[in-house]
Amino acid sequence: MEFSSKLLEKAVNEISQLPGIGKRTALRLVLHLLKQPKEQTSFLTQALVNMREEIKFCESCHNISDTAICEICSNKNRNHQLVCVVEDIRDVMAIENTGQFKGIYHVLGGKISPIDGVGPSQLKISSLVEKVKSGQLTEVIFALSSTMEGDTTNFYIYKQIADSGIIISTIARGIAVGDELEYADEVTLGRSILQRLPFEKAIKNN
Repeated sequence: MEFSSKLLEKAVNEISQLPGIGKRTALRLVLHLLKQPKEQTSFLTQALVNMREEIKFCESCHNISDTAICEICSNKNRNHQLVCVVEDIRDVMAIENTGQFKGIYHVLGGKISPIDGVGPSQLKISSLVEKVKSGQLTEVIFALSSTMEGDTTNFYIYKQIADSGIIISTIARGIAVGDELEYADEVTLGRSILQRLPFEKAIKNN
């Protein structure tokens, strides 16, 4: 792709590094920005800078937040003894959109994947185990994607907390095996939360 401007080329190259954005899409976005008032581009730039510099991770659940404790964890109307274990912020948003879950979350920040070099120590697993051992929780719900990596992560955590005496469940497999949680429709995901299964039963069924 030939560019008539080095500045244009650099902007396109930077934007094309974003997931799912190729050079042609990046060029289309950059040319769109050039057509907008300069103030509009400044607003976008400032919003990105502010997000990168000021955004926080909840000290309790590790969700993305504007404050030290996120709005969900600080909400007294939520059931703080019921925790839903998810991979990342997108899964929190997907489940919240169903309106069916009234507990709190624990964001792992990924899934165990030896091929990708991701081990248990690189995820927020130890803090979840500490919560369970402290007696704060009555039930842990596994809501990771139904992939090999998701199942591996579920089983690893299960082995860490199996002797705690609390309820350990997993979302019902209304979601197709191999699907990512964030792409499930809200009705299916909501039913999966409500019709969750004991984790031991889910292992036997697999």
